[in-house]
Amino acid sequence: MGLLSFNNVGISGLTAAVPRHVINNYEYDLYFSREEIKDVVDKIGVKERRFADENTCSSDLCFAAAEKLINDMNIDRQEIDLLIFISQTPDYRMPATSVLLQERLQLPTSTITFDINLGCSAFLYGLTVAYSMLTAGGIRKALVLDGETRSKVYSLKDRKTGFLFGDGGVAALVERDDQFGTSWFSLNSDGSRESLIKIPAGGYRRMSSCETVAEKVVDEYGNIRSEEQGYMNGADVFNFVIREVPRDFNRLIEFAGVERDSIDYFVFHQANSYINGFLAKKLKLPEEKTPATIHKYGNTSSVSIPLTIVSELKEKLQGKKRILMSGFGVGLTWGTAMIGLHDCYIGEVVEV
Repeated sequence: MGLLSFNNVGISGLTAAVPRHVINNYEYDLYFSREEIKDVVDKIGVKERRFADENTCSSDLCFAAAEKLINDMNIDRQEIDLLIFISQTPDYRMPATSVLLQERLQLPTSTITFDINLGCSAFLYGLTVAYSMLTAGGIRKALVLDGETRSKVYSLKDRKTGFLFGDGGVAALVERDDQFGTSWFSLNSDGSRESLIKIPAGGYRRMSSCETVAEKVVDEYGNIRSEEQGYMNGADVFNFVIREVPRDFNRLIEFAGVERDSIDYFVFHQANSYINGFLAKKLKLPEEKTPATIHKYGNTSSVSIPLTIVSELKEKLQGKKRILMSGFGVGLTWGTAMIGLHDCYIGEVVEV
């Protein structure tokens, strides 16, 4: 059923890093007219984004977030027994980026490391794995690092995606403690919809060639991209989200057996402002309980949920709080999680 629960494991600290380079979407007129830009930006609600430069990778953003977390919380690096790196924009095809971060963060060689290659739901998947391994025993502390440089994989000449995606990285410290109580997770996948969000070439099914990297006009609207840049079928993704996400939302609340009013905040993947507004309205969620960062960071894929928590809830998580998180996208995969926080440390957003 993809429903899981964990006792006495939780997030004790959370930090985030973003590139210092700010993109003003309304002034981003390299290929389109002012009228076209305003129409797109007003609809998706992404006024600003952050773009990494050519020398900055997802791992660099995660490293900056992790260093801040470790230093601010005075964490003993020798006690970090698990490092999970989540990304679809890793440093290399091999080796795994998590192993590189183990050395860069000066963690012991006894640290378990591995990568998770998933999209917009991946932070919830990563937390589930960390919670599971901590529950099994033998692990003292876990770092869940989630980073994406989506600006590097979408064409800036494609109206459907060129104004939407931004870059960021986060670090979460996961520990065992009775104060966390019970957390609940629902995880789902549907590979029959794999073509809705995809980079069709550049992997091992269709390897890189002169043909796959060549830019082409791809539709009657004059959008341009190569086969090694991502595309998205926005209408079908929207239909999927408004059908499956509320269903999973309600399923998890029923599984947990908690009252909706006991949830302090609902943090959704920052897909675009139209989708998120529709979900909040359909689920009858109050605006003050649904923080958003789509307007200033754009869609940062799996990073968007924890980045929103760091950016918007830093001063609001004192004491005991309950948060429901919902992630959905490429795969297609989607998930919902309800976790308890207790005096969770939230750092300032770092600029890299």
